[in-house]
Amino acid sequence: MSTRHVLLGLLVAEPRHGYELKRRHDERFPQARPLAYAQVYTTLQRLVRDGLVEVEGTDSDGGPERTLYRATEEGTRELLGWAGEVTPPAPHVANEIFAKVVVAILLAGHGADPAAQLREQREAHMARMRELTAVKTAPGADLTTLLSADYALVHLDADLRWMTTTAARLATLTAEVTSA
Repeated sequence: MSTRHVLLGLLVAEPRHGYELKRRHDERFPQARPLAYAQVYTTLQRLVRDGLVEVEGTDSDGGPERTLYRATEEGTRELLGWAGEVTPPAPHVANEIFAKVVVAILLAGHGADPAAQLREQREAHMARMRELTAVKTAPGADLTTLLSADYALVHLDADLRWMTTTAARLATLTAEVTSA
């Protein structure tokens, strides 16, 4: 996910300060990794440097002074272009689970068990799916939360199907990996 574009999108609606941007980001993308404050302010500095955001002013609300930022017209054009682009499917799939299965096959003589690893990974995925289902079905869950949880659940389900297929083909995979 492009933090740069997401923060810019949050600024198009209205000027905001960094703290509020972080809070809004974490609310809008509840299943995403929360942003660090340093990441928010570093991104804001880059957006200002690139002319996509400018300082609107400062406010304090009785607390420390905070800088308000707003998107420029150039920033809005940049955002429209980004939002309208089709995201290409990843050309290379970096699957850590698959890498661990292959390494476990290579380490089978040292006590590694790729089949057990797949079972344990499956249990971890199932536990995460139960957590996400609870988030989805919690009273008062908003549509953003539901859609974020659905997205994660679909991906976890795809991983589970892949693990089932891999477990069924583990003997063939082991023969291929160990013959080279």
